[in-house]
Amino acid sequence: MIEKIRYWTDLSEYDFDTALLMLNGGKYLYVGFMCHQSVEKILKAYYIKEKEG
Repeated sequence: MIEKIRYWTDLSEYDFDTALLMLNGGKYLYVGFMCHQSVEKILKAYYIKEKEG
C-alpha cells in the first residue's frame, strides 16, 4: 500500500513542480492543467490511504 501511495504522491509532486516551471515561463494555460493533474493524483493517493487504511 505504501508503494502505491508513494507512486501517486511522487507523480503529483512532479506535476506541481512542472506547473511552477510553466508559471515562471508564462505558460499560464498549462499551469492550470498541471495543477489539475497534481490534484487528481494526490486525491488518488488519499483514496488509496483511506480505502486500504
